[in-house]
Amino acid sequence: MQIVIVDDNRVNVALLKALARQLSEVPSVDFTDPVPALQWCLTHDFDLLLLDYMMPVIDGLSFIEQLRLHPGKADVPILMITASHEAQVRYDALARGASDFLTKPVDRPEFLARAKNMLALRRSQKALAERAATLAEEVERATRVIAEREYDTILRLSRAAEYRDPETGLHLVRMALYSRLIGHQLGLPEAMLDMLHRAAPMHDIGKVGTPDHILLKPGRLDDREMAIMREHAAIGYQILRDSPSPLLRMAAVIAHSHHEKFDGSGYPQGLRGEAIPLVGRIVAVADVFDALTSKRPYKKAWPLEQARSFLVDNAGSHFDPDCVEALLSAWDEVTAIHDRHQDTLPEEPGQATTPAPTAA
Repeated sequence: MQIVIVDDNRVNVALLKALARQLSEVPSVDFTDPVPALQWCLTHDFDLLLLDYMMPVIDGLSFIEQLRLHPGKADVPILMITASHEAQVRYDALARGASDFLTKPVDRPEFLARAKNMLALRRSQKALAERAATLAEEVERATRVIAEREYDTILRLSRAAEYRDPETGLHLVRMALYSRLIGHQLGLPEAMLDMLHRAAPMHDIGKVGTPDHILLKPGRLDDREMAIMREHAAIGYQILRDSPSPLLRMAAVIAHSHHEKFDGSGYPQGLRGEAIPLVGRIVAVADVFDALTSKRPYKKAWPLEQARSFLVDNAGSHFDPDCVEALLSAWDEVTAIHDRHQDTLPEEPGQATTPAPTAA
């Protein structure tokens, strides 16, 4: 605990210091000039301010007003000492943030009683603040644990959908990281980036509703089969929508919109341009880029530069040009993600680079 004394009269300062010493082991610092006193108060922690009303340059009212505007100083107890008995002075002081008053000449018992009350108030404020901080940390820790468990469950469910599809295990990891990278380059806030990173792996969760004879068919799908395959976007949306979880609601939007195309030729709604939700446009780029650059049992991976050219060539038709530019503007990070999270899939003799995947 610490007391600050501000009074332009040295005799008054000496008296207040002597009285303050009678408070149990509470040190004090004193000033006779309010200007350096205010600067000190703005940059130091203290627990009680004994402040004179009539001072040159900065009077007590202005001192309080400037102090209270500073972050962290709104609740420090201020005991104003004045020779004035005018009610208006007290009203003005209270309006600016004074906590209590003493009238000159200062009466020792009254000073000790009021100062002790103010210090007790300060101790209570600090105890409440510490308790609030502790509770906030506990809530944050518990929330983080819940979020991690939620994400773990979601990731496992997403992998369950992937296992029914001839994809490889780290596809979800890579495309989620590409999605976050695109969002970062677009300037999305950190909280939204975290949610996008966690929601992106659920983009194809609707494939759990796709029949095996279509999902696992080795050859090209006919028109009827393709129509059934494309239903996975709406199925994923139906599975995830209306959840109380903001994460799952974002995942529902992604599942529903990541096969839309910027020129309106995508599915399931045929949305065009910025009518497509931003998270869907982001995941569309991340998902296709990773599909192109990943090895599959039925194809070799495209070289990164070839996939890059594909994105550029299809920006404005298939992809949002801003999302393509966002990914390509962080190319060093793209290659680092690609290299760091590689699947180990045995090379098949006779594999050949295949055309870009269809919009399934």
